Amino acid sequence: MTGVCVNQFPTAAGKVENSPYERLAALGIALPPPPPPIANFVTHVIEGNMLYLSGQGPREADGFMHAGKVGGGVSAEEAYGHARLTGINLLAVMQDALGDLSRVKRVVKLLGMVNAVPDFEDHPSVINGCSDLLIEVFGPAGEHARSAVGFGSLPGNITVEIEAIVALHG
Repeated sequence: MTGVCVNQFPTAAGKVENSPYERLAALGIALPPPPPPIANFVTHVIEGNMLYLSGQGPREADGFMHAGKVGGGVSAEEAYGHARLTGINLLAVMQDALGDLSRVKRVVKLLGMVNAVPDFEDHPSVINGCSDLLIEVFGPAGEHARSAVGFGSLPGNITVEIEAIVALHG
């Protein structure tokens, strides 16, 4: 046993970042306020030691939503960035729900939905934008099970929507 807990991991420079907040700061990410629900639902539900996050989309802090069809007018690379932004929004909801991201024991599962043209085949690469971010922020505790699927449309024609299930420390 090395004494390094699951929530600690070394950066590329070899420094150990101890908290999700230190990792976010090292990535240059400031969490925005959590996006409000767009319909009749809540952004999250805590049941026991599990946090269920409603689907979030690629909403900028100023409210702008990235829209369009991936594989059409939106490239897979652009959509990867949109999925990363969606991950930031999921983190903002986590922060609001928990008060402290250090309460996250493990990101258990993501469902990533991609608004894609019918012949688009690279949905997993798009949703990697969110997955990569969660691993950067939570280290091994950010590794998760995942589905990445294509849809003919999403609300407001947004490019991606992602929901998450998160285990919490007791």
